[in-house]
Amino acid sequence: MSLFTRTRFWHDATHELYADSARRFLAAELVPNITRYVEQGEVDRSFWRKAGEAGLMAGSVPDADGGAGGGPGFAAITIYEQAATSDTSWGFAIQVIVIHYLIAFGSDAQKAEWLPGLINGETIGALAMTEPGCGSDVQAIRTHARRAGKVYRINGSKMFITNGRMADLVLLATKTDTVEGSKGISLILVDGNTAQGLERGQHLNKLGMRGSDTAELVFMDVEVPLDNLLGP
Repeated sequence: MSLFTRTRFWHDATHELYADSARRFLAAELVPNITRYVEQGEVDRSFWRKAGEAGLMAGSVPDADGGAGGGPGFAAITIYEQAATSDTSWGFAIQVIVIHYLIAFGSDAQKAEWLPGLINGETIGALAMTEPGCGSDVQAIRTHARRAGKVYRINGSKMFITNGRMADLVLLATKTDTVEGSKGISLILVDGNTAQGLERGQHLNKLGMRGSDTAELVFMDVEVPLDNLLGP
């Protein structure tokens, strides 16, 4: 019995069917490769694409946004089933967080550009909040994005970023105002494949979760369009 099937108070038969499908997929595609992923420090891109084809990223996404419309329970099921395999390498949870930030705050143009790839596994997302000097105290971050004509110019660094080396899309928490505390913080979409001045550190040789793609990201005069601001 999986972790999921022990929590019957919130799910129905559709959830059970999805759980069985996710369990079978992970048993066939993830479990045989766990040791290799730990050794190489990241999950193969081909696995991300297979997970997309299997609908694992689509389950919690509304129909209107190109998903299966199953609601957040479907993402929780995938996390349960991944945990049941003892895998800590695949950064699924971060991928889903990035997807739902876009769903909640993205413009129609931002959604059209990024959601299809995130859902089908062609695009890998990272959430860049944690910094070397302040950990996960988001109000204390020092990375800043200053307006320069039609772009934001970003400088700063992030640490322990899951999916960091492979990320095609970096959802960056950064200061856009000198106001103290959370009011001066924004989220900006950074294209990991085209951003000039974005440097990725070596894979971090951690004590645990060694197969998880975890890296330092450094932003040196990275310029992105003003339209890349996510939400207000």
